[in-house]
Amino acid sequence: MIDLHAHVVLEASLGAAGALGPELDEGDPAAGRPPCFRVGGYELVGVRYRDSPFMDPTRRIAAMDAAGISLQVLSPNPLTFLAGADADLATAFARRHNDAMAALPDEAPSRLRGFAQLPMQDPVAAANELRRAVGELGLVGAYVGTDLGRPLDDPAFDPVWTAAVESDVPVFLHPAPDGIERPRRDERLARFDGDLWLGFLYEETLAVATLVLGGVLDRFEDLDVCVSHGGGATAWLAERIEHAARTRPWGPAWAASPGAVRDRLGRLWWDAHVGGPGALTSLIAAFGDGRVVAGTNLAGWDQELDPTHGDAALAAALDANARSLLRLAD
Repeated sequence: MIDLHAHVVLEASLGAAGALGPELDEGDPAAGRPPCFRVGGYELVGVRYRDSPFMDPTRRIAAMDAAGISLQVLSPNPLTFLAGADADLATAFARRHNDAMAALPDEAPSRLRGFAQLPMQDPVAAANELRRAVGELGLVGAYVGTDLGRPLDDPAFDPVWTAAVESDVPVFLHPAPDGIERPRRDERLARFDGDLWLGFLYEETLAVATLVLGGVLDRFEDLDVCVSHGGGATAWLAERIEHAARTRPWGPAWAASPGAVRDRLGRLWWDAHVGGPGALTSLIAAFGDGRVVAGTNLAGWDQELDPTHGDAALAAALDANARSLLRLAD
């Protein structure tokens, strides 16, 4: 199985963003203090990074072997997107992160690959860094947040989409929690870790709607975008999105054609790390299995080591899809 949803914390990134961190507190079990990972004003409590597959390639590969994962494409921790940071700081951080990411496959070149972090607050710098990360470092695509200070369909981001198409690599979208570099939109999300499951669903669904209804997929017909966690609530809302686009005053002219929104949704790729078999069934019922790829969030709080839930035929299909998305030879 090829796993496309697997975050990593890199030693080289710790402290590389100044006051924003990242900062790792390994905790003290004897004193009852859990581990904590801090970026800006956000603290992720209770997830152990050091001496775990997050930071130890040997432990990661052992966990991959146990789960039947043949290849894992590692991605930046969403807490470290730094979308609100100073552009120069974010650019320097991205270069440092990508250099360290590219060095990881030396541990097991046939088992690990990497996605690039980009300084999206400066789209030209982000496009240049994507070209460097792919062309010089051998990374296999871009890994981008969903809330970047302006909508994903803003023409300012066109250099990034152009660089992805010209480099022939996919873009993977994944939300970051609120509260890292600015206050939460809704403090109610602070309870029950709502940032991580409800907030992410909201962000992913809005990102899909923006790419489709905002015309990004029409401007960049060869752009491949994969959305984390099955695109949030998109599978459930697809018909409602289509109806809104067809009937509301802001609807694009092309949306009047029956099936036009669904056709564009069908061009996106979907991460199968959705939380359980019921959600996966809904995703496949909505969009089929031709553009679904496996993801586990290995060692994360919600790891799902078998996202196909024992379905061998589906596992084979998802593996073939990942090879197509990553431009890997059979």
